[in-house]
Amino acid sequence: MKTTNMLTLHDVKQIAAAAETEALANGWAVSIAICDAGGHALWLQRMDGAPLMSAAVAPEKARTCVLTGKPSKVFEDMVNKGRFAALAMPVVPLEGGEPIVVDGAVIGAVGVSGVTAGEDAQVARAGVAALGGV
Repeated sequence: MKTTNMLTLHDVKQIAAAAETEALANGWAVSIAICDAGGHALWLQRMDGAPLMSAAVAPEKARTCVLTGKPSKVFEDMVNKGRFAALAMPVVPLEGGEPIVVDGAVIGAVGVSGVTAGEDAQVARAGVAALGGV
């Protein structure tokens, strides 16, 4: 039998607060989504002024990470390099999703949407980093 780590509500609030702080520090209005290892929503917030669509895209970026164990940028890069078959995969090929990995296992992910792809990823990484040591 294997013991697995799981995100707690406290963890999720810590991740969300760090992501929001990063977004605010840069003047970015984004949506922040956090999911568990099954891709199920644990948190969704759309900051004031964030695009309406971002609230739908952010959770899908997070889900992409838990399904694949990779940042969502991997799939954006595939498409940008001409691997259009990636568009048929059940993932969102847009940068801004980052997996949360503990002891080599993906236990959840953060997805951010609302600004440029790199800025979305920066906010997501700030959230993941808030857990420290992951």
